[in-house]
Amino acid sequence: MSAPDRPAEEPIRDYDGLVAAIVARGDRLSRRHAEVAHFLLNHPEDVAVSSIVRLAARAGVTPATITRFAQEMGLGGFSDLQALFRERLLGPRLPFADRLAALRAAPVDEADLDDPGRLFEGLVAAAVGSLLRIEEGLDRAALGAAVEALVQAGAVHVAAARGAFGIGAYAVYGLARSGKRAHLVDNLGAMRAEQVAAMAPGDVLLALTFDDYTPETVEIARHAAAAGHAVLAVTDNPLSPVVPPARHVLYVKEARLGHFRSQVPALVLCQTLIASVARRLGRAETTPEAKRNVRSHEE
Repeated sequence: MSAPDRPAEEPIRDYDGLVAAIVARGDRLSRRHAEVAHFLLNHPEDVAVSSIVRLAARAGVTPATITRFAQEMGLGGFSDLQALFRERLLGPRLPFADRLAALRAAPVDEADLDDPGRLFEGLVAAAVGSLLRIEEGLDRAALGAAVEALVQAGAVHVAAARGAFGIGAYAVYGLARSGKRAHLVDNLGAMRAEQVAAMAPGDVLLALTFDDYTPETVEIARHAAAAGHAVLAVTDNPLSPVVPPARHVLYVKEARLGHFRSQVPALVLCQTLIASVARRLGRAETTPEAKRNVRSHEE
């Protein structure tokens, strides 16, 4: 007996539809096509303005692979794929497009990276571009839900390594200063499983990982979710391996310049979480009920 036909998939009409279609295909994508998908979602502005040859070279695949990926997604080819990214960049978002065009007016070439002055300018432009993207695209409802989860948590355990380690360490410091108990899951002695097992009921895991997707951080997130803890992920796109175990996800696309990745937008997002938690906890301490509890304790 032949296998039943799959239901016809809706044609992709815009960038959001493309993202949804990529996520829906999940494990059905080949390894190469998954690599293409990751690259496209992490570099949407570059896809909108670059040639297929340049994109293929940056993604480490052949132009034909990108074309086949577009066709697998139900598009005619690369031009149809690029049109989706151009519409996202130039469609109803002209103020952002104008600002991004100004940033790209004097792009930094690979050769310029040997000049500290030009390298500095390039890193500033990359950081500003990332900030513009996150300011426009961050899901405010998801941000509010993440703050609420942190406020309600008994303690926050932070998993971050390699390039994300500095941001994770700052998150522990900031949350602790805000009055929230915070711990770094540092995997010291390769005891990450034991550190996750030490989480108390009601504790939350904050996992930060980006396009290198540190295996230890991904494993920690999966273990914490399996143990029934809420996982809050800060990552780069819906294909990140920490998205499935996460209850709350915040996306940050960090621009790259050469081998350097701007950490500015992720740090700003973490500062927002920390400051929001601090204000919520501060307001809770000044409620009439809290004041009565303080007076009772003093008496």
